[in-house]
Amino acid sequence: MSAGRHVVVGGGLAAAKAVETLRDEGYDGGLTVVAREPHRPYERPPLSKDYLRGEAERESVFPLSADWYAEHDVELLTETEASAVDLAGRSVALSDGRTLPYEKLLLATGSDPRRIPLPGLDLDGVHELRTLDDSDALATALRAAHDGGAGRLAIVGDGWIGLEVAASARSFGLDVTVIGLGTHPLERVLGPEMGELYGQVHTDHGVHLHRRAQVTGISGEGRRATGVDIADGTHVDTDLVLVAVGAVPNVALARDAGLALDSATGGVVASATLQTTDPDVFVAGDIASVPTARYGRSVRVEHWATALNQGPHAARAMLGATDPYPELPYFFSDQYDVGMEYLGFVAGPDAYDEVVVSGSVPDRELVAFWVKDGRVEAGMAVNVWDRMEDVKALIHRDAVDRAELESFVG
Repeated sequence: MSAGRHVVVGGGLAAAKAVETLRDEGYDGGLTVVAREPHRPYERPPLSKDYLRGEAERESVFPLSADWYAEHDVELLTETEASAVDLAGRSVALSDGRTLPYEKLLLATGSDPRRIPLPGLDLDGVHELRTLDDSDALATALRAAHDGGAGRLAIVGDGWIGLEVAASARSFGLDVTVIGLGTHPLERVLGPEMGELYGQVHTDHGVHLHRRAQVTGISGEGRRATGVDIADGTHVDTDLVLVAVGAVPNVALARDAGLALDSATGGVVASATLQTTDPDVFVAGDIASVPTARYGRSVRVEHWATALNQGPHAARAMLGATDPYPELPYFFSDQYDVGMEYLGFVAGPDAYDEVVVSGSVPDRELVAFWVKDGRVEAGMAVNVWDRMEDVKALIHRDAVDRAELESFVG
């Protein structure tokens, strides 16, 4: 049986905001955070951007100070893995052999980098980027490559992490090659129209793009990576390799406990209050598959704003709140002098009829709208600021005239 303690499993932003909200909302019972990394919970967007470039202090990635946990009587267990959840006994088994009872449990276990079976992944100089330690190691390697005079980075993957690191590496003066499977960078997320905008941005900043390219291996001399091989016979000489081919939600703990999973999204089935199929267990962040009234389906989103908003929402639900989670998916990216905000959800290339653009693509000052049957599914503002509330209002309308969208940026 439980001992009246709430437990949060996770070391990211969702976990930090959840425990902060529990205390802010007046919960004064036992509260424990279980984080597998050696750090207190932190947020990840800076790891590929300003923190990686050395423009942000290390402390800036932590939502809560080191003293906050003790001052608010929160037990913080770092370097501790939650190895199993016993739903019937309401307890969490820990990697150090202890068993932690709970009254309510929040799983905010995040994601891990997607790993592909690629020869040479174990060579020195091959990196991935998910954790704070990964970012530290990559930053050290990028500076060493630059200082050594060669300064070549090959990135396998043309998604957000790969492109943000490419922009950061170019700011160091490194020679950067991005190798992607798609015809356009970010094509799976943004489609060809807006994906090509980012392709041009990176080309204009000197990045070498390999499109429709299947990497077959990473080659090396001794134990050191020296190149990336592509199926068409191309060999890319490099000093460093970043493998950034997406992320996989950490649902094993939930799955093994017997919580329902969503085969469509790959996440843990949640109600609109972020409650799982067990009434005492809640989810937030990357692993949460949450129903959305606007889109008529469950959505799982691996972005900063999801963790920021769902952590507090789940915390309030743990305390008895019954409000449905209201937020539309939102994310942002900063690359070079191109800042972007995206609001809404598009399930794939068949989920929209056209992209309507207001503003100027060549000038990179625009808002793009993904439209299906006359209704706005999502909007992306590029170097246009303070318009997300207006975009949100359009998404919630049943129909929008095309001319109104085209004149959105005046």
